[in-house]
Amino acid sequence: MKITILGAGAWGTALAMSLAGRNEVLLWGRNAALMQQIEAARENSAYLPGFALPASLQVTADFDAALKHVADPADLLILATSVAGLRPALQQCLPYRPRRVIWLCKGFEEGSLLLPHQVVQQVLGSDIAAGALSGPSFAQEVAKGMPCALTIASSSAELCLQVVSAAHGNALRVYSSDDLVGVEVGGAVKNILAIATGIADGLGLGLNARAALITRGLAEISRLSSALGGRVETLMGLTGVGDLILTCTGDLSRNRKVGLALAQGKSLPVIVAELGHVAEGVRCAQAVKTLAAKLKVEMPIADAVAGVLFDDVPVQQMIGRLLARDAKQELN
Repeated sequence: MKITILGAGAWGTALAMSLAGRNEVLLWGRNAALMQQIEAARENSAYLPGFALPASLQVTADFDAALKHVADPADLLILATSVAGLRPALQQCLPYRPRRVIWLCKGFEEGSLLLPHQVVQQVLGSDIAAGALSGPSFAQEVAKGMPCALTIASSSAELCLQVVSAAHGNALRVYSSDDLVGVEVGGAVKNILAIATGIADGLGLGLNARAALITRGLAEISRLSSALGGRVETLMGLTGVGDLILTCTGDLSRNRKVGLALAQGKSLPVIVAELGHVAEGVRCAQAVKTLAAKLKVEMPIADAVAGVLFDDVPVQQMIGRLLARDAKQELN
C-alpha cells in the first residue's frame, strides 16, 4: 500500500518507520534543509535522534511529490501535524483531492473549538473516507519496535480495515472504532490532565493525589464527550483511560513535563522553549475551558489548568481550589 505521511516530527517519523516494512511509505517535511539532512544521515536527529530509518522509507520536502505518491484513491494520506497545523495542511492538500485521509493530532482547534474531524470535513468535505489514529503511544518506544496498541476511528468501515491491514502486525496492534467524537475527546483532554498530574507530582502531593486526578479527570472527559455526542464506553478503551494513564504517568510525556516545570515555578514561555516540541495540552486547555462553559459541562481540573497557564493562577492556589470543592456523588 502507498502511504504518505505529512509531518516529520517525532510521532510522524516513528509511525513512518513502523509502517515502512510492509508499505511504500513517503515521509514529507516542510523544512527542506532538515529533510536533506535526514536523507543523508538516515536519521531524524532533530526530533527522533538515535534511530536509523529503514532503507525502504523515502523522505522528501517536495509537497507535490508527496501528494502524487498517494494519487490513487486507494492510497492513504496521513497528517502528522499539530492541531494548529491541521487546517493549513488540509488546505494545501485540497487541490490534490485526497480520498483517504487520517490524522494523528489530538486537541480542539483554537478559535473554532472544532475537533479535528470537523476541521477535515470543513476543508475536504464529508464525501471522503477519513479517520483519527489515536491511542497511548510514545514515539520513542514505537521507533524502538516496542509493543503499542492504537485505535483507528472512522465512520468508514472500509477505511478502518485498510488502516488495520497497513499497520497491524509485529509489535503494533490496531483496533477500530466508529466513535470519532469519543476517540478525539479522549485524546484531547488527557493532555490537559497530564499537565495537572505533572503539577501535583512536582509539588510532591503523592500517589493518592495522582490517582484521584486521573480518575476524576476521566469523569471530566466523559462529561464533555457525552455532551458532544461521544459514547462513554469508548473512554474505557485505549483512547480514553489507556492514553490518559500513559500521558499522566509516563516520563516521556511532554504535557506531564509542562506540569512538572510549572510546579518548579518556571514560566510558560521558558517551559515551551526548553521543551522544543509541541505540548498539545497547552493549546488545548483554553479551548476546552471555553467549550465546557459554552456547553455548561463542569470540568474543574481542566479549568484550573487553564487558569495556571493563562491567568497567572499560582499552582498552589489551583490545588487549593480543587481541594476546597464541595463533596458530591462520584459519578457526577
